[in-house]
Amino acid sequence: MNKHLKLIERNSKLFFKDKGMFFCSLITPLILLFLYITFLGKSFEDSYSQVIPQGAIVSEKVINGLTGGQLLSSLLSTSGVTVAFCSNLLMVQDKISGARKDLLMTNLNKSTLSISYYISTLFVTILVSIVATIIAMIYLAFVGWYLSFLDCILILFDIVLVAMFGTALSSIINYFLTTQGQVSAVGMIISSMYGFICGAYMPISSFGSVIQKVLLFLPSTYISSLLRNHCMRGAFAEFEKSGVPKVIVDEIKKGIDFDLRFFETSVSTGVMLAVIIGTISILLITYVFMNKFSKKKS
Repeated sequence: MNKHLKLIERNSKLFFKDKGMFFCSLITPLILLFLYITFLGKSFEDSYSQVIPQGAIVSEKVINGLTGGQLLSSLLSTSGVTVAFCSNLLMVQDKISGARKDLLMTNLNKSTLSISYYISTLFVTILVSIVATIIAMIYLAFVGWYLSFLDCILILFDIVLVAMFGTALSSIINYFLTTQGQVSAVGMIISSMYGFICGAYMPISSFGSVIQKVLLFLPSTYISSLLRNHCMRGAFAEFEKSGVPKVIVDEIKKGIDFDLRFFETSVSTGVMLAVIIGTISILLITYVFMNKFSKKKS
């Protein structure tokens, strides 16, 4: 246990000491936040305003609350994975620099080292995600706050789940990387594509029918939808109270993946949670077996 703690402390300190890695991990959520506030936020506000029927009086605060909730859910569903890939670069850099070999020349075994990489990456990812969440929530408090205390607790729980998913996925992929060029290529692909795959930039209903069906089998879709539910349900409740018919509200929920449907069957938040936890379990088991196989092979 003492070895684990020392390694986790060592990995975490090296991450925060390396300003490049820390800046890289924080820049993605901050860029996404900036894009939403300056560009995408206005288009979302217009889309909500256009569906308000005559006779319904919806305040600007409610519209901003819906937009801000969508911003927050998109930010968290993306940053939990992109930050994990950045913070987990230490595992690859130790291979490149030879530090991994030096560590293994001591009485340290590969399993202990692998676990320390995972836990330190998870810790850093949660920490950076919480910082990004606080910034987004401050913005939300100014424009339209409709989150209950329970919603805030559930969002924190979601942050941990997304961080566990992102850390497990990055641990498996980074396990095979051995050069700086590979690290740069994978980082660029994840940063540019994951936001589209998980539905953060565009709801999956915006894609073609074939792509929609493919995305329904990816856990990232359920992560985004779960966050949508926890970040926007309070604003949607207020939106409906303002006089907007439930039929219109339900259609909006479908359009932004709040009400996710798996081949016309509505997916509950409980099922989403089961899919996410099951995926994390499979990824962790895969990571453990990969390290055990490597140990036996060596």
